[in-house]
Amino acid sequence: MAIMKRIGTPLSPSATRVMLLGCGELGKEVIIALQRLGCEVIGVDRYADAPGMQVAHRSHVVTMTDGAALRALIEKEKPDLVVPEIEAIATAALVEMERDGVAGHFPEFIPTARAAQLTMNREGIRRLAAEELGLATSPYKFADTLAELQAAIDGGIGFPCVVKPVMSSSGKGQSLLKSQADVEAAWDYSQAAGRVGAGRIIVEGFIDFEYEITLLTVRAVGASGAVETFFCDPIGHVQVNGDYVESWQPMAMTPAALQKSRDIAKAVTGNLGGRGIFGVELFVKGDMVWFSEVSPRPHDTGLVTLATQRLSEFELHARAILGLPVDTGLRRPGASAVIYGGLEEKGIAFEGVADALQVPESDLRLFGKPESFRKRRMGVAVANADTTDEARQRAKLAARRVRPVTGK
Repeated sequence: MAIMKRIGTPLSPSATRVMLLGCGELGKEVIIALQRLGCEVIGVDRYADAPGMQVAHRSHVVTMTDGAALRALIEKEKPDLVVPEIEAIATAALVEMERDGVAGHFPEFIPTARAAQLTMNREGIRRLAAEELGLATSPYKFADTLAELQAAIDGGIGFPCVVKPVMSSSGKGQSLLKSQADVEAAWDYSQAAGRVGAGRIIVEGFIDFEYEITLLTVRAVGASGAVETFFCDPIGHVQVNGDYVESWQPMAMTPAALQKSRDIAKAVTGNLGGRGIFGVELFVKGDMVWFSEVSPRPHDTGLVTLATQRLSEFELHARAILGLPVDTGLRRPGASAVIYGGLEEKGIAFEGVADALQVPESDLRLFGKPESFRKRRMGVAVANADTTDEARQRAKLAARRVRPVTGK
């Protein structure tokens, strides 16, 4: 595992070159953080003018699931670091390149190519957590057909349960099943909306939890010179149909639940290895904690850290992957609320921005996505306050005041 001994000058022979695979709103913030530390950043995504491409030194459009195309691009650019920022990537090709190099060049994959591959597929990470590490999770089974889904439900999962494609994100293809009447529709939706189309699903028994958290966990070089594990304060969040709509930090927890959460997060991220930030999702009830999922990259609920921490999750990721010191301390309680597109159109505009920023201690991030969908995240409002309850009220008010409109 290479550690950067020096950082060069962008667009020069000495440049420290970082390639981001994924240039959405989270990737954009990582790019900005890396550039502030003097890196030359190459943005890559499946469509032109993605948010991160608008700030990268240069960018490329490729099919992210095409391993040969990714290899050719990495061979051309010869980055020092390759940073996957989305799940839908040809991860098998990354594993191969990490092992064998690319035309004599050996870039480092963040946090590791294996971590990207395992977490792209819910089956891989669930089997790692439950079957290899012995962590508490919801009961689960996998199915490839409607008949197998029905057998899983009848064989012990029962109702209510949750069906998800093993490869999807932001709630796509996910359904809550309350009775037999929901089964066929849930199966059809999982096959239509998964990241790679029809395919394998996971069916999970429903846990009677009180709340969910994201525990941002940072693997970074510590004072000893070795990679250590650091934790941000827990983030509470609300999801609707599997998609984040608001988050706040810190989330109040019992000391026992917080310690268990950290133990679970350290076990999972330690197994995945490498350096960088991980978004570990957990279910909590009282002192009981269950592992749900992990993302080896900044997490959407962590957008709240733009307001709450001295170093946001994006700055922590940039520092960690470069081998620099990190500070995960909380500055002030805060919250975030999503701004949706609300209409289907290219090149929208936003009204109400000034009104939104009249909300005390508020700020906005408008992502600059080239096309709006009704439920596409087009921005986020963040706000601080003395308490998380007040911060949530402020963030939601600011978000409501921003009105996406036809841009023509």
